[in-house]
Amino acid sequence: MKVAIVGGGGRVGAAVGVALQLGGQPHEILIIDVAKEMAEGEALDMPHASSALSPQRIRAGDYADATGFDIVVHTAGLRRRPDESRLDLINRNVSLTNQVCDALSQITLAPDWKLVVVANPVDVLTFMCLEKLGLPRQRVLGIGTLHDTTRFRSLLAEWLGVDATQVTATILGEHGDSQVPIWSAAAVNGVALLDLPGWDEEQANAIAERTRGSGAEVIRLKGGAAYAVAQSTRVVVEAIIRDSRSVLPVVVRLEGEYGLSDVSLSVPVIVGAGGIEAIVQQELAEQERAAIADSAEVLKETIARVKAMSA
Repeated sequence: MKVAIVGGGGRVGAAVGVALQLGGQPHEILIIDVAKEMAEGEALDMPHASSALSPQRIRAGDYADATGFDIVVHTAGLRRRPDESRLDLINRNVSLTNQVCDALSQITLAPDWKLVVVANPVDVLTFMCLEKLGLPRQRVLGIGTLHDTTRFRSLLAEWLGVDATQVTATILGEHGDSQVPIWSAAAVNGVALLDLPGWDEEQANAIAERTRGSGAEVIRLKGGAAYAVAQSTRVVVEAIIRDSRSVLPVVVRLEGEYGLSDVSLSVPVIVGAGGIEAIVQQELAEQERAAIADSAEVLKETIARVKAMSA
């Protein structure tokens, strides 16, 4: 399997490259970036660890060098400011994503290649890439609330004093301010969170709020997130490469599922060799389903703005 990282010379793209290198799955990693020297620098630095990891081919190049590649990871985008929502980024990142889609349209990738969108606002850009490229929805997916979910589980585990890998709490909806924590199915190794010692609803809601604001907090402290989102991206890419059929909360365009259409947001899906193998219709509490519908409306408004900009 060959994976190209668009924007691979930037903070997030470089972290994705290292995460994929550590996982050892792609046979080849191609780093594409308008900042060519940054891409070349990453492609020089990363292979120096090959003798300690795996014999992957890692190089920098242009879009034409991605001919025949199986997976493209889109990380190219301007960074979010500390006081800026992910949706505010849309005015600054639409034209850049259009350029990425145009470049991908001009090369011949693998017949069933997949696009994994990481750039923000990921829900809107996933919808936009799907329409621009004309691919089946199964082959275009965004990292979305998988990133929020990993944050959420880690924070809950820290609070409750349990193994983070056993926490199965999930966040769905927008990767942003209207995201929805799914408390009705939250558990630790099958035990409902509310049955655990130390459970407190007020503190739990505070952790959900902290999860929602963690991106801005990281931006304020160090200029931008990278490592956690890179690991979330690795999980998705490896699910495709291994055909593991992992159930993950990632961005997909909905066509009637959950009563929603003409919008892309995160719901549980089965990810495998075909990309999105199936959309899971999870049973939700009434207030959770309503909150996801509200999240969809927020995103639809922004999608309408994007379409107006492109008209």
